[in-house]
Amino acid sequence: MRFYSESLGLPDNAFALLRDLIAEKTGIFYENGKRDILGDKLSPLVLEKGLSSFLDYYYYLKYDEESEKEWEKVFDALSVPETYFWREVDQINALRDVIAPEHYRDTPHIPLKIWSAACATGEEPYTIAMELNEAGWFEKMSIEIHATDASRRSVDKARQGLYRERSFRSTQQSMKDRYFVRRDNNYAIRDDIKNLVKFSVANLLEFHKIYDLADSKVIFCRNVFIYFSENVIRKIVRFFYEHMPSPGYLFVGSAESLLKVTGDFQLKEIGGAFAYVK
Repeated sequence: MRFYSESLGLPDNAFALLRDLIAEKTGIFYENGKRDILGDKLSPLVLEKGLSSFLDYYYYLKYDEESEKEWEKVFDALSVPETYFWREVDQINALRDVIAPEHYRDTPHIPLKIWSAACATGEEPYTIAMELNEAGWFEKMSIEIHATDASRRSVDKARQGLYRERSFRSTQQSMKDRYFVRRDNNYAIRDDIKNLVKFSVANLLEFHKIYDLADSKVIFCRNVFIYFSENVIRKIVRFFYEHMPSPGYLFVGSAESLLKVTGDFQLKEIGGAFAYVK
């Protein structure tokens, strides 16, 4: 793919324009040292449109009335769907063992609303569903699990519920046997678990599209802020805070910290995991 980006060329001015436009639209910020990475990801799209330069592609994305569908391809190209079942499971265990019992005790008549806000290909929300199912919580109270990603391609894969061996690197064999069925070289998640998760396509910067999800009591927004600028993170976290109930729980990735971008949430240890609590 580097051949394509080199043949097109990505001069400084075109890189700066594209980088800033992409950051404005997606939240993803490419530093100067990542110019080649951005060029590699976008070059097939530039050629597919029959354009001869990245600058032409910038003008197309910025000004063409039909560019909205093209942005879906951009999201797909930029997405990093690196995930697997039972990743950073301590936070999911905290949901299962602490937050769910608390909700059942205090507000059993209100559905427990959970949002996986950057779900990639679905391993995270399905893990949440399986763990809550194991603990019997679906039999005791109403639970809603919503899952979104900006990449339509990733969401389509999540809805299919078909996974290869690499998605099970942290999965106990007993759980794999219980919840998945072998189909050729793939593993299909059980239909009853699949039906517990409601998937949709959503960009975290398009607040009007996530308004009905931001009032979730539990939000998993993990391993996505590492790609965003501090200003974008601050805007998204503030939006979460304004719409989440109290108490509300925000989980981010183990390599991410919100301490520099928000003073609204309190960082607390819950059931052996850290959460930002409203």
